[in-house]
Amino acid sequence: MHWDEFSDWGAKISQWAADYHKNLRDRPVRAQTAPGDVAALLEHSAPETPQSMEEIMADFERVVMPGMTHWQHPRFFAYFPANAAPPSMLAEMLVSTIAAQCMLWQTSPAATEMETVMLDWLRQAIGLPSGFSGVIQDSASSATLAAVLTMRERALNWQGNRSGLSGGPRLRIYCSAEVHTSVDRAIWVAGIGQDNLVRIPIGGIRRGMDPVALRAAIEADIAAGYLPAGVIACTGGTGTGACDDLTAVLGVAKEFNLYSHVDAAWAGAGMICPEFRALWAGIEGADSLVFNPHKWLGAQFDCSAHFLADPASLVKTLAIQPEYLKTHGRDGVINYSEWSLPLGRRFRALKLWFLLRSYGLEALRQRLRNHVAWAEGLADQLSQHPQFEIVTAPVLSLFTFRLAGCDDAAQIAFVNRINDDGRIYITQTQVDGQIAVRFQIGQFDVTQDDVQCAYQVLCELAA
Repeated sequence: MHWDEFSDWGAKISQWAADYHKNLRDRPVRAQTAPGDVAALLEHSAPETPQSMEEIMADFERVVMPGMTHWQHPRFFAYFPANAAPPSMLAEMLVSTIAAQCMLWQTSPAATEMETVMLDWLRQAIGLPSGFSGVIQDSASSATLAAVLTMRERALNWQGNRSGLSGGPRLRIYCSAEVHTSVDRAIWVAGIGQDNLVRIPIGGIRRGMDPVALRAAIEADIAAGYLPAGVIACTGGTGTGACDDLTAVLGVAKEFNLYSHVDAAWAGAGMICPEFRALWAGIEGADSLVFNPHKWLGAQFDCSAHFLADPASLVKTLAIQPEYLKTHGRDGVINYSEWSLPLGRRFRALKLWFLLRSYGLEALRQRLRNHVAWAEGLADQLSQHPQFEIVTAPVLSLFTFRLAGCDDAAQIAFVNRINDDGRIYITQTQVDGQIAVRFQIGQFDVTQDDVQCAYQVLCELAA
């Protein structure tokens, strides 16, 4: 492809993108294909001769689009959306065009310095104290893994990377059952082992871990010869929006000198609204925390904001400096590849700069406030309907409910019936051993009419 052709097709694809977003409500939210349908339409091997962009785009519409679940659909109420606000998408086009590898300050000074400033913009926006520093990770899973590795190294006096874990003490990490499964995977990858992830009982309306039980578990493990290494708390758990009492939980962690990490992957964006910050009161006591601007805030995936009270422990855990990666003659520069697991890094800060400048914080706050108000309104409507019962009350814009008087099989059948219908997309979760329907409002362009459409679909298909 020549650059003149690139320019022509760039304009066509930009128009396609605008039309796609403007007409999304006409498409079913979830892909309606069966397993194998897309693969059956693809050639078995790559072509030997060039094919035109006209052919490629025609096949894109024919092969790809029917098999896509539309995460930007305004009636996407499942999981947490991976939003893509228009200015963020434009920034990603520029990033893809420049195609820089931003692993070190010297490989792209603008990317490094903008990342530092954009994370400080976010720090201020969510009300964190000025002592916190930030780095952009690809996902909350990576931030959690980085935190678990730091817990491991700190507990082992920085000898795990050098000597390995064989023959050493058995480490213990503490969390509730409400944390994301990325915590389990981090425990596996870090070599700590699933059996050493200690689940603390939950309680209260926010389904947070019991700090008294946490303290007792740590004391019992010390007495049994284990080595406690860290505590992982959550604000806005994925299943029900569970929120730990951070003041109490992080207080216990400090009492035993344990490294603490708070997963606020979705709900952290809500903290740009001061009135929601009671959900994570005490956050200033965390050693590490993460939230995803690529979820509720509207940044293009992937963009995860990882904040640290003191980055030295993380850098000591992850930094490795062969001669070819050293930045000579420049004191005090940050090389963010030493703050993250991959060496390679994309220029993710640019989309935050575009997004925050294009909307401003107050417009973003109003979107989030609308989502919370609409979720509370929908939950109230369902609570008054004889066919539904609320299982967990709204936490910000997430709540769960069930078909009244029905077993788990009926709940799953109801979810499948809704998703096969195509007008909205939801998912299920498990609450205290029973299946519940999970509903979350967070798509960037959702309207109150979309939420009311969801109510009508739920009532119609529950009949």
